[in-house]
Formats: sequence, structure tokens, C-alpha cells
Amino acid sequence: QAEEELKEACARQALQLQEMGRRERLLRADVGRAKEQLESFKTQVMRVCSPAAAGVAGKAITEQQVIEKVRQISDEHQQSHEREKCLQEELSSRLSKEKEVSANVEVFKKSLWELQ
Repeated sequence: QAEEELKEACARQALQLQEMGRRERLLRADVGRAKEQLESFKTQVMRVCSPAAAGVAGKAITEQQVIEKVRQISDEHQQSHEREKCLQEELSSRLSKEKEVSANVEVFKKSLWELQ
């Protein structure tokens, strides 16, 4: 009976090892697909950000290059946003001055009309 129990335990362990091997193969395949997707994503990012740098002479693009390019684009976006804000403030100021000048012109016209 002990021998039977030992055989059953060995059989269960063998099945567990087979299952673990199957899972490992699936994980390795998943990792391979993830690497391919990452490379594709990096190439797409670089193609969009810097067409001249993407795939130069078949050279692989590094994560650092992608990070630097994304950081550069982010900085440019921030600068554009700040410039837009300054231009909005300037426009608002000019509109206020224009309204003030228009109001003064109307007062001047009214005064001239009354003098005539």
C-alpha cells in the first residue's frame, strides 16, 4: 500500500512538473511577444517623433532614445503651452485697452456733438 501511495505521489508530482513546464513555455512565449511589441512601439514612437532617426541603417532604437525623444516633445509642449498663455494674456490686455480707447472715443464724439 505504501508503494502504491508513493507511485501516486510520484505521478502527481510528474503531472505538476509537466504543468509547470507548460506554464514556463507559455510565459516565455508571452515575454517574446512583449519584447516584439516593445520594439515595434519604440520604432513607431521614433518614426512619429523623429522620422530621420527611426530605423537608421537597421539600427535598433534604445529605450533611452525613446525616453529622451518623449521628454523633448514634452518640454516643447510645455514651452508652447506657456507661450500660448503669454499670448492669451497679451491679447486680453490689448482687448481691454481697445475697449478703453473705444469708450474714450465715444465720450469724445459725444462731447464734440454737444459742442456743435
